[in-house]
Amino acid sequence: MSDPISRREALKSLAVLAGVVVAGAAAREAQAADALPHVAPTDPLAVSLSYVEDASKVDTKKFTTFTPAQRCSTCLRFTGKASDAFGPCVLFAGKVVSTNGWCSVYVKKT
Repeated sequence: MSDPISRREALKSLAVLAGVVVAGAAAREAQAADALPHVAPTDPLAVSLSYVEDASKVDTKKFTTFTPAQRCSTCLRFTGKASDAFGPCVLFAGKVVSTNGWCSVYVKKT
């Protein structure tokens, strides 16, 4: 007959299992972001928000409050990782934006 599992061993096993689940979810999220289409600057919503994939190409005469530090990776609406090339933005559901991009509704993360 086998010995019953102790509460301590059960909690250790549960903690390991939770770690595996969290790591797997993070990996799937990263793969999902890679699989999403990129927002095209010609997309109607992108045009209406003056989205550009490269913030260095922002028309500073038209957008006088723009600063070089403003880019999607530092925007409140960007939900991806700043270290990735592209990531999700709450404004463009089902698509990803360039972390070096910019649009006219930029809001600095706090």
